[in-house]
Parts: sequence; structure tokens; C-alpha cells
Amino acid sequence: MDSILKVFFLAMVPVGELRLSLPTAITIYNLDWQTAFFISFLGNIVPVVLILLFLGPASKYLSGRSAIMKKGFDWVFERTRKKSGSKIERAGEATLVGFVAIPLPFTGAWTGAIAAFLFNIPFKRAFPLISLGVFISGIIVLFLTTLGLWII
Repeated sequence: MDSILKVFFLAMVPVGELRLSLPTAITIYNLDWQTAFFISFLGNIVPVVLILLFLGPASKYLSGRSAIMKKGFDWVFERTRKKSGSKIERAGEATLVGFVAIPLPFTGAWTGAIAAFLFNIPFKRAFPLISLGVFISGIIVLFLTTLGLWII
């Protein structure tokens, strides 16, 4: 049970996410692949829900309380929209699936959820797209891990 909780929380960590928790579960904690995949998937999805539901209200609250926070949020959000907005508009919301599915640092569920917030993709659209991306990423990482090609 202790190893399952460790894998679950490891999957919640930004940057590593499922890419780290799934190989760890299989190679270090010797969990069977089905349990490892399920726990890693669930752990990776929890932050997505929290980001999609609370990033907007949290940034609005903090921006209203501090001029420095407001400037910081405005700068980051505007810069991101300018740099990536046309790509998202051209390719559509489905690009979230591909972006999240690529098992590389800075392309996972956390970044996908933040992008969905920045581009005003509603929860009802963003959550299934990001979940599908996490599932595909999990399949890729599972495949590479079972072949011995994924190194933690």
C-alpha cells in the first residue's frame, strides 16, 4: 500500500508526472503493469482537475490583492497567448491531446491544463482531451518501460 501511495503522489509532481511514476512503479516497486498504469494515470489526472477548476479563481484573487502579482500574471498569460495563440487557433483544441501525449518534460498534463486555462478552453472540453493525452502518454511509457528502453 505504501508503494501505491508513493506512485500516486509521484505522478502528481510536475515535470515527472506519469513519465516518472510508471517506470518507478514497475522497476523499483515491482507493481504489475495494470496497477502501475492505473495508479499513475489517476495521480497524473488529479492536478489537471485542480488546475482547470482553480487556476482562474486563484490568479484573479492574487491579482486583486497585489499589484506585483497582477503584473506577473498578466505578463505570463499575455506572453503565452501571443507566442502560442495562433498555433492553438489553427490546430484547434485537439492539439492538447498530442501535446500532453508526448512523454517529454514540459509537455504533460500540468502544461496542458495551464494551456487550456490560458486559451479559455472550458473544463468540459479540456478535461477529456487532456485525459486522453495522459492515457496515450501512459501507453508509450509503459511500452518503453516493458522493453527496458525507459530509464528513470
